[in-house]
Amino acid sequence: MTTSAELLAAYDRQLRTDAETPSALDVEQLGPLRLVTFDGGRGFITYAGLDGADAGTIAGWVAGALGYFRNNPAIRHIEWKSRGHDWAPGLHVALVGNGFEPEESESIMIGRAADLAVDVPLPVGVALRQVTEEEDVRAMSAMADGVFGDPVSTATADSLLRRLSHADGMELWVAECGAEIVSAGRLEPVTGTDFAGIWGGATLQAWRGRGIYRALTAARARSALAMGKTLIHSDSTPYSRPILERSGFVKVSTTTPYIWRAPA
Repeated sequence: MTTSAELLAAYDRQLRTDAETPSALDVEQLGPLRLVTFDGGRGFITYAGLDGADAGTIAGWVAGALGYFRNNPAIRHIEWKSRGHDWAPGLHVALVGNGFEPEESESIMIGRAADLAVDVPLPVGVALRQVTEEEDVRAMSAMADGVFGDPVSTATADSLLRRLSHADGMELWVAECGAEIVSAGRLEPVTGTDFAGIWGGATLQAWRGRGIYRALTAARARSALAMGKTLIHSDSTPYSRPILERSGFVKVSTTTPYIWRAPA
């Protein structure tokens, strides 16, 4: 499996199913749409494709999906996950017209786990480890919030701790210098597939460009291989994409999240 088309086909076939939402509290179907409820008042909309629908049909699905989630007062945040290779006429217009706002597009990157699992030297004083204790998870989450310019969210840390309590395979990894977490990321093996995902990569500005994120990625790749996963996928920012490309990863498409937020 070496070509971009083959990797994209594997992505569509293996990942755009229940495998995409392992920690869902509830999943409902609306046409081809999967309406997913997550812990913490989060709704999520995804699909394997839109079945060649026209703009009018797609607009109806957008309105119907929003209506479904708005009937649940606990839902405060909804993400519609779009992919650049889907045939989706009128989708952007329908989403924006229903109050969804597009965020920055990211590159869908796929490659062999073995190509990432290499030895990477770390700066003096920096060490990697997997974390599971509440204090560590909250510190990791707070660091990532700061990197992404968000206020520190106890809800995000709470969600990660609940995921760990379910023992669904997710791993949290950090790089530390002394008592300071300087980089972090998740590994999410996808049950019943060849894939594991690497998510949430964040490195403090002062520590970037020193190989730390690359080493953290290599550690997660080694762990994925130990689980029997041969492929890694990632929705990558312009910062992380070149790191993966240097390891032979391929950009197979793009993904753009559209976000709806409940009024304050």
